[in-house]
Amino acid sequence: MAQAPQVQGYEHADAWDTNWLTVDETHDLYYEQYGKQDGKPVIYLHGGPGGHISKGNTSFFNPDRYRVVLLDQRGCGKSRPNASTINNTTWHLVADIEALRKHLGIFKWHVVFGGSWGSTLALAYAQTHPSSVGSLVLRGIFVVRDLELKWTMVPGGASILFPDHFDEFINFLPEDERADHVASYHKRLMSEDESISHPAARAWNKWEVSISTLYPNTAGLAQLDDASYNLAHARTEAHYFQNKAWLEDGQLLKKENIDKIRHIPSQ
Repeated sequence: MAQAPQVQGYEHADAWDTNWLTVDETHDLYYEQYGKQDGKPVIYLHGGPGGHISKGNTSFFNPDRYRVVLLDQRGCGKSRPNASTINNTTWHLVADIEALRKHLGIFKWHVVFGGSWGSTLALAYAQTHPSSVGSLVLRGIFVVRDLELKWTMVPGGASILFPDHFDEFINFLPEDERADHVASYHKRLMSEDESISHPAARAWNKWEVSISTLYPNTAGLAQLDDASYNLAHARTEAHYFQNKAWLEDGQLLKKENIDKIRHIPSQ
């Protein structure tokens, strides 16, 4: 899901480290580090899937105490290549977080912080690598259950609250593509023809931005004019949603998986 607007919090100087980490033959992941270089290490996991990092993400963390790591996930932000869905699944992203931890010489994350899709990824990572996680901070929790996807994407959920925006979302498609509009959007978003993929990306993202806050999200709407953001966000999100994020329904909330992280302090 879309990233929430940033609220005023801690102010950080510019990043003291920016770089890329090559994780396979396709992907180079962009990351930034802020705050205290020998501070308690935290990683911020952005929303989407398909969002990106910004300096504003550091506002949650006291720069006098924390070493803050921001990561653009595969295909997102400044990670290369942009909008690529090759080798791009939840479990690739989980492996990337662990690879970045080792690359940065961090023994254990003091905090893994995730909101919306970031909370999904934080839970998946912690359940896979519990010894690498000191604590979890989760907000706007979203775990890609069928009921969550249906609430967002099909009539009967958010469409009831925002009927005008949903009509615009559906009516973007030709009438013969509306029977399974999510699959139709996915097909358009995966097209190599920018005249097909880019307008679809803008329409997809406008729907999500329009329902993500009760008040108009002016910052989110402004991003609709950024072609590289639009395609990366919409294509990645549709790719993940069509594949249910490579998770069984409710997988992250099953007792046997929660038991793996029950000892980890969380809020």
